[in-house]
Amino acid sequence: MTEAQYGTVYLVGAGPGDPDLLTVKAQRLISQCDALVYDSLVPQEILELVSDSCQLYFVGKRRGQHSVPQSKTNSVLVDMARSLSCVVRLKGGDPFLFGRGAEEAAYLERQGVPVEVVPGVTAGIAVPAYAGIPVTHRLAGSSITFVTGHEDFDKRRPFVNWQALAKASDGLVIYMGLHNLSYIVNELLIGGLCPSTSSAVIQQGTVIGQRCIKAPLNELVRQVNKLQFHSPSIVMIGSYIDFQVEACSPEPANVTMPILF
Repeated sequence: MTEAQYGTVYLVGAGPGDPDLLTVKAQRLISQCDALVYDSLVPQEILELVSDSCQLYFVGKRRGQHSVPQSKTNSVLVDMARSLSCVVRLKGGDPFLFGRGAEEAAYLERQGVPVEVVPGVTAGIAVPAYAGIPVTHRLAGSSITFVTGHEDFDKRRPFVNWQALAKASDGLVIYMGLHNLSYIVNELLIGGLCPSTSSAVIQQGTVIGQRCIKAPLNELVRQVNKLQFHSPSIVMIGSYIDFQVEACSPEPANVTMPILF
């Protein structure tokens, strides 16, 4: 089978939840596609942009619940591309940032399926911005590190070296870090990060239900447990948090994101 016999699969970033943060290209593809294959963190308001004839297929993954295997998702995309001209694989945030987009693109390429990536606004920048927190500031250092707090057990490379990260960057933005937060904080402290380092957690970052707490690093876990924060949340660590400008914070969208336990 040649590429000409397949439709195109578009790996589209849905952004961090607020439908207004969709790119123009993402919105156009979602409204025109023949099939939409989507994840857990895509709000209903975005799904309602599809046409009446569009086929919807859920392939989300959730901690502690039955999840669609990645191999199944790959097969679904190829099968749909055989009979449909425009297939949108909609992923939260940006498809190439902790979203397995590269794996899916490589698989589709091996099968001869045309694939195009449509970048999306990533939560690691947008969520702090919605709370008025700049992830970079000329008075707060010269580097920021985006890192995942949740890794698959079968990764070929070693796990994140949190102790090394403690001194390797001026600031951290941690995706999916809530479940392992106690371990992460302890490793950073062992690595030499000052216990009084500013830290924060934002839940439901760009949508209704947004909550934000700030605390010294050595108090963060206690505060998160006390206030019962849940995923989806972004964890931030570094002095850039001290430059929060609450007056410029956008209002979260009137959209509720699924809670992931």
